[in-house]
Amino acid sequence: MDRLEAMSILLAVVDAGSLSAGARQLKAPLATVSRKVAELERHLGAPLVIRTRHGLSLTEEGRAYVAASRRILDDVETAERDVSGDGLGPRGTLHVTAPIVFGERHVLPQTLAFMQAQPEITVRLALVDQQVSLSEDHVDVAVRIGHLLDSALIATGVGSVRRVVCASPDYLARRGVPAQPSDLAHHDGISFQGFATAPEWRYRRDSAAFTVEPRPRLSVNTTDAAIQAAVAGIGILRVLSYQVADQLSSGELVELLPDFAPDPLPVHALHRPLDPLPSKIRAFLDWVVPRLRAQGAF
Repeated sequence: MDRLEAMSILLAVVDAGSLSAGARQLKAPLATVSRKVAELERHLGAPLVIRTRHGLSLTEEGRAYVAASRRILDDVETAERDVSGDGLGPRGTLHVTAPIVFGERHVLPQTLAFMQAQPEITVRLALVDQQVSLSEDHVDVAVRIGHLLDSALIATGVGSVRRVVCASPDYLARRGVPAQPSDLAHHDGISFQGFATAPEWRYRRDSAAFTVEPRPRLSVNTTDAAIQAAVAGIGILRVLSYQVADQLSSGELVELLPDFAPDPLPVHALHRPLDPLPSKIRAFLDWVVPRLRAQGAF
């Protein structure tokens, strides 16, 4: 069995969503594609896909094997290109991850422009508000906000984000404008979970007086819901600056206590310590890092 061919067929089937769609993409008979996948499963001694009337899904073993297959095939393609010196430039599939809103606002636009400049590179962009493992999930580049914990990764700083306390003009007209952090004890607040580095109610020159939170009037599990509630005048919200950039610009929200804000959080582009660094990763970093840095604070 040609294992590289089997991997390619499996990936085509998974990406297409079904055996028949994969066969059409490969321009191969459905019977051939089905047989190749079955042969691979027998060779591995484990089921990889679960076939249903509506398509297929991956087993736990299948998810791990598909992730490894992507990396292996990409490495083979890169090695062949480097040896042959075909001069076609970087190619292959690039896996990138970033926080949802930050990714939509800042990473996605640069990624789209990069893809236009590098037509041989395919990008899988995962926008999630949880940190993923670059090695286990075979991610090439991760854009992360906050102080770094994993020293094994190579980090390149691209900017910073501020932690912002804000409320609507309507709320402030009804309840007054807090002049210092301790005033928040007399205000309603909006809390949310869902972001790994959710802003804390902390302030520069932290002390007991600077860690007072508003009374939680509403708790939600998404940033968007929290922002909508703040615009509606429910209470005071603390978020990251880029998450409410539009609302602050339009006047729907007003920033509070800026003189007490803690230091901004760093933003980094991370990759694994690969030697040599694949050309597709180097090309992406060379493109996105200076363009994000040009924006400075987000």
